[in-house]
Amino acid sequence: MKFEEFQLERNQSIWENKVDYNLSESGVHPGTLDSLFSTEFIKKITTTELTYGFTEGSPELRQSIASIYPGATPENVQAFNGSAEANMVAIMTLLSAGDEMVYMVPNYLQIHGFAQGLGVNVKTFTLHESLNWQPDLDELRSLVTDKTKMICVCNPNNPTGSVLPKETIMAIGEIAKSVGAWILSDEVYRGAELNGEECTSVWETGYEKAIVNCGLSKAYGLPGLRLGWSVSNESYIQDSWATHDYTSIAIGRLSDLIAAHVLHPDRRMDTLNQTRASLTENLGLFQDWVKSFDGQFSFIPPQAGAMAFAGYEWDINSSKLVEKVRNEASVMLVAGDWYGMDHYLRFGYGAKRSDLEAALERITPILKLL
Repeated sequence: MKFEEFQLERNQSIWENKVDYNLSESGVHPGTLDSLFSTEFIKKITTTELTYGFTEGSPELRQSIASIYPGATPENVQAFNGSAEANMVAIMTLLSAGDEMVYMVPNYLQIHGFAQGLGVNVKTFTLHESLNWQPDLDELRSLVTDKTKMICVCNPNNPTGSVLPKETIMAIGEIAKSVGAWILSDEVYRGAELNGEECTSVWETGYEKAIVNCGLSKAYGLPGLRLGWSVSNESYIQDSWATHDYTSIAIGRLSDLIAAHVLHPDRRMDTLNQTRASLTENLGLFQDWVKSFDGQFSFIPPQAGAMAFAGYEWDINSSKLVEKVRNEASVMLVAGDWYGMDHYLRFGYGAKRSDLEAALERITPILKLL
C-alpha cells in the first residue's frame, strides 16, 4: 500500500492553527459545553466513568441515530470515530485491489486516495458547473460496468454545497442496482440545508447495498467529538464492526454520551436550526463581498453546508494564491488545486461572523491588486 499525500488535510494540519483567521474549515464554528448544554447535562458528563463503553456505540446513541432514517433500527447503525473512519472502514470491508469504484468529483478526496492506496481502480464522474454543480447521469451510466463494486457520492457536496434532488438520488440507486454495486454516500453536511428542508438520503432509496456515512463534525458543529456513523443493512453493519475491531475499536465514552443527547429526536432539530440560521446570515455577508469584485468571481451559491466554492479570473495558480493570502493576511483558504480544480477557492463561511468579516476585510486589498 502506498498513499498519495492528502493535500487538503496536510495543508490544513500545518497552517490552520497558525493563522489569525481560518476560513479553510467546512463546518460551522463549534460551541463549548457551557454554551451548548444545560447545567444538569454537564453534571452528567462530568460524573460519567471514562470506560470503554459499547464498541459499536451505546444503545441510546444508535437509537438516536436510527431515528433520523425512516425504518432504521439500532441494528442498522455502527458508530465510528468521525465519518472519516466510517469511510475508511467501508472501503476496507468491501473492496480489494483490482476492484472498480466510480467516484463523484469534485469531492473530499479521502475515499479516493484511500481506495487508490489499496489498489482499487477509481473512475470519476463529474458535477458540472454548467448544470449548477449537478451530475450528468448519462455520464455515470457510461462509466458503470459489471466490474463496478461501488459508486461513491457526497451529498450535500463538498466543496460546491450543491444538493442532489430526490429524483437524482433514486436514479443513482437504480444505476447501482443494475450492476449490483454498493452506494457509499457521504452525508456529513446533511442537515445544513439553507432552505430548511433536509435533503433526500441514499437510505431512502431502500436499496439493500446503500451505505450512509455521517457525523457530528459539520452540520452539527461538533468536530471535537470525532463522532461518526454508518447506516446500512444489518449484515454490512456486522461486517463493518468486525473491521472496526482492527481500527480504533470504540468511540470515546463522552463523545457517545453527548452525541446520543444531541441526536435525540427531541433535540436534534434545535442544533440544525441554529446552524441554518447562522449560515444564512453569513452567506449574505459573503455574497455581498463577492459582488464587490465586479465579476472577477464566478459563484453559484451553496444549497447546504458552510462552504462557498468560487471560481476566479486572476492569472494566478490557486495554491499560490492561497499561499499569498496566508502569508500577507494570515487567513487560511482552500485551493481548488487540492480538488484537482485550479482557479477556484473554497471559503469556509461558517466561522464566527466577526471573524468572517475581519478575514474578508484582510483578503480584499490583496485580491484588488492582482
